[in-house]
Amino acid sequence: MSGSGKAFFGWRVVAAVFVLAVFGWGLGFYGPPIYLHEISKSRGWPLGLVSAAVTVHYLFGALVVASLPRLYARFGLVAVTKAACVLLALGVLGWASAREPWQLFAATLLSGAGWAGMGAAAVNALIAPWFTTGRPAALASAYNGASVGGILFSPLWVAAIDRAGFPTAAAAIGLVMIAVIFVLARLYFAKTPAALGIVIEDSRTGSAQAVTTSQGGPPRPLRANVQFLTLSAGMALGLFAQIGLLAHLFSLLVPTLGAQGAGIAAGMATVAAIAGRTLFGWLMPVGADRRLVACASYGIQIAGSLAFLAAGGGNVALILVGVALFGFGIGNATSLPPTIAQVEFSKEDAARVVPLIVAGSQATYAFAPAAFGLLREVAGASPETSAAPALFVCAAVIQGLAIIAFLLGRRTRA
Repeated sequence: MSGSGKAFFGWRVVAAVFVLAVFGWGLGFYGPPIYLHEISKSRGWPLGLVSAAVTVHYLFGALVVASLPRLYARFGLVAVTKAACVLLALGVLGWASAREPWQLFAATLLSGAGWAGMGAAAVNALIAPWFTTGRPAALASAYNGASVGGILFSPLWVAAIDRAGFPTAAAAIGLVMIAVIFVLARLYFAKTPAALGIVIEDSRTGSAQAVTTSQGGPPRPLRANVQFLTLSAGMALGLFAQIGLLAHLFSLLVPTLGAQGAGIAAGMATVAAIAGRTLFGWLMPVGADRRLVACASYGIQIAGSLAFLAAGGGNVALILVGVALFGFGIGNATSLPPTIAQVEFSKEDAARVVPLIVAGSQATYAFAPAAFGLLREVAGASPETSAAPALFVCAAVIQGLAIIAFLLGRRTRA
């Protein structure tokens, strides 16, 4: 908005990115566990083989995420986003159509690359040109599309595969995604504040003033940069603990709550994630120490792990408390680190830092489900009980390490 009474166009971009996140996470993040089950069942391939394909999907995606700044610089943000949705659609169709293991692993390269261009780094890149001090609220709103993607697509994939078969379902959903993203790209992603003749608006005050949150200058080397290293470590550790526990949470809840109750509890965690991300994004003061805010979010998740531990596999009330507390911080693990990068680095450095921390965390959490599964087996956790003290303690400890990493990177404030 540049002094006119028209609504700020940046919020339309946020709404469009929300839809992109619904598809990106719905196909690229929440989809693989369902693909794994379907392929293992229909092909008769070993579960370990298909699980390895899921890991390759995330690992190759991490490599592509790290290259996004160069791809954006060479081909443009819109072209890369369009290509990403096409690759993701083709990759999922490849999963569904694979008749040999090598074909499955080839498909994971396509889906991994597509997921990279529609995931967390892409969301930040699309939102960043439009918001400065209000970016946490804008990112929180856009990232909520990720949670909605899980709510919508997890049951949608199951129903579509059951009715039409995996290949037909993958083709239909992929085509819808491509059509929607291409329209959004033309109407919203291709627009820039400069092209529309407006300045960046502060989303909270409505002020049509561009606000600088970090000093400019030439890009700084990151290898020995304490802020970068601790931010990267904090995000990677937090997501490793989070993804590892979430991968096993449903099966841990079933013995006590039943399959239907466990499904409701999983939905409760997603609702809590939306609430947590929205509250942290909108209520966080402009001048707040965002590392401390991230630490508070992880602290809430640690409290959730301790509630699970105290439940002992049988106390339903404590289990539900654990679901709510752990779920409350799920979204913040993804949305808060980019806002930290915004205030700690120049605009040019932040454009490199965000893809790198996302890539590092994705490459790390790709191994989390397997690691937590191995821990579950070594600890002798029974599949007939919700008690898994080793998993809950491990998640709490790792998130405690994430808090330490964030604190080590704090800058001393006057």
